Amino acid sequence: MEETLIRDVDPRADAPEIARIYNHYVTGTTISFETEPLTVSEMRQRITALSASYPYFVAVTPAGKVAGYCYVHQWKERAAYNPTVEATVYLAPDERGHGLGQRLTRHLLDACRRAGFHAVIACITGDNHPSIAMVERLGFEKVSHFRQVGRKFGRYLDVVDYQLTLRGV
Repeated sequence: MEETLIRDVDPRADAPEIARIYNHYVTGTTISFETEPLTVSEMRQRITALSASYPYFVAVTPAGKVAGYCYVHQWKERAAYNPTVEATVYLAPDERGHGLGQRLTRHLLDACRRAGFHAVIACITGDNHPSIAMVERLGFEKVSHFRQVGRKFGRYLDVVDYQLTLRGV
């Protein structure tokens, strides 16, 4: 049986499926703090901008379907923060719970090591227990807990940050 392939993102070809996956989380969950779905054009612009400077990957099934995606981006805008990036991983809803998120994240972390980044931050909604468990399995450590800093679907939401240091001091 063929395994899902992880490859570099192609902004033009992958934007429609990435937008579909992401918009599921925007409109139906508290995992994303965005509240309005993105158009394919908006998603393509985001992908193009990010993938020009940072690792950005998609997982594609043997049938050619985008099953998930991951990328890193600048964590904070001041120059001294440049060695640190923030990681994002999203899976198609039917792909969750099969280890693909962990595979994508490992692939992304390897690319971050090769690119010379020092640390990776995972910013997660406090009630997103599957993502928290995954980053903890990968060695990330909880470094902050912000209480009730977001509001979506009439609820106040916590945000937790996890950090993985990729290189020794």
